Amino acid sequence: MRAPSESDHGPAAPPGREDVVRRALIELKTAKAEVAELRRRQREPIAVVGMSCRFPGATGTDEFWNLLTNGRSAIREIPNDRWDNDTLYSPTIGQPGHIYTRHGGFIDHPGHFDHTLFGLSPREATTMDPQQTLILETAWEALETAAIAPDTLRNTPTGVYIGVGGSDYERLGAGGAAGVVDGYAATGCAVNFVANRLSFTLGLTGPSVAVDTACSSSLVALHLAVQSLRAGECDLALVGGVNLLLSPDVWIALCGARMLSANGACRTFDAAADGYVRGEGCGVVVLKRQSDVTGDDTVLGVVRGTAVNQDGRSSGITVPNSAAQQQVIRRALETAGVAPHEVGYVEAHGTGTPLGDPIEIRALTTTLTHHRPPTNPLHIASVKTNIGHLEAAAGIAGLIKTLLTLHHQLIPPHLNLHTPNPTITWNHPIHIPTHPTPWTQPHRIAGISSFGFGGTNAHAILEN
Repeated sequence: MRAPSESDHGPAAPPGREDVVRRALIELKTAKAEVAELRRRQREPIAVVGMSCRFPGATGTDEFWNLLTNGRSAIREIPNDRWDNDTLYSPTIGQPGHIYTRHGGFIDHPGHFDHTLFGLSPREATTMDPQQTLILETAWEALETAAIAPDTLRNTPTGVYIGVGGSDYERLGAGGAAGVVDGYAATGCAVNFVANRLSFTLGLTGPSVAVDTACSSSLVALHLAVQSLRAGECDLALVGGVNLLLSPDVWIALCGARMLSANGACRTFDAAADGYVRGEGCGVVVLKRQSDVTGDDTVLGVVRGTAVNQDGRSSGITVPNSAAQQQVIRRALETAGVAPHEVGYVEAHGTGTPLGDPIEIRALTTTLTHHRPPTNPLHIASVKTNIGHLEAAAGIAGLIKTLLTLHHQLIPPHLNLHTPNPTITWNHPIHIPTHPTPWTQPHRIAGISSFGFGGTNAHAILEN
């Protein structure tokens, strides 16, 4: 029997107008759904499910919160085990080869760690920058707070994003205590290994990035991790920052540029502000997409939006640009879908410099206080008054403080404010809390600013 041919039934009828319209509507509906899903992923909130820290005066977030709420400063004299500060110190500002400050924010025994826990030989451990070991330990502790066993992450698309500047350890000599430069020195002192070492040790296969934008490094690292999670490049992210003060070289350079405080305090927003105090430490947070959060997770806070930009051609390469700061804040608000008046607190960059403080307050009041009633003031403070400026780790310190503030519904006191800086315009609905201030609104939203002295700015929007 032969198969029917076209001649038996005639040519196939072309689709009718109704069929064409129906198919077009289905395709349009599908395209709209795909666009909506893309937009949702681009703006999906990112949950913080774990965190840990080693900051001046505080090992762990509980000690850090106690330091903050008790209004304590962890600034102290430079420890004797760092260098001979009596020889380097000179009260004469600008004396070549000397430093005019005796103070900073320091952690104890930064090079002490259990190398066997991470499968390292004594020789390799000796040649490793302590910034690497500090990140390893702090990330391990952060995962434990997230109830994630580190060994369960092997071969998973977990990303690592770490803010880090240079290596004082390398400045001291790549041979370490043994005084011998060998193959381990290359991996022990390379800055990229501050992130890559963590990925290797835990067997993580997501992006592994060391970020250096100076003082904004670790908040830029947060931005990159949020972008990566939303793009599906990783399903979990470890974000951190680390800074150790082991060599006097950078101190001498910064004193030569007259950036540091001779008074030994970050007097942020105060008339006596005369520069910043250097600090060291490490912090790590664990992130996942909010849609991936389960009942086993404890959500410590949610990142709604982040933004990064550059000062561009300002009046000087290290001079802040208020217009650029305003732009990065507005972009973060837009990404977060948050109105300016909804932000109740900002953890400011707030280094305590006579030039930078007024510029930052101008950017905050311009972007966040328009149409804000006096009954809803914008609270502004800076953790640098407690622990100093952690430079590459400053953003993660501000992030962890802000997460604790949201969780405990309490804004810790801002220190060292006695006489408000007269060059700052204070006739806006803003409040600098010098005492613990309850924050009891059911829906709390905060901003965090971090500005690199090379001009790279970052801002993040968080909520409880």
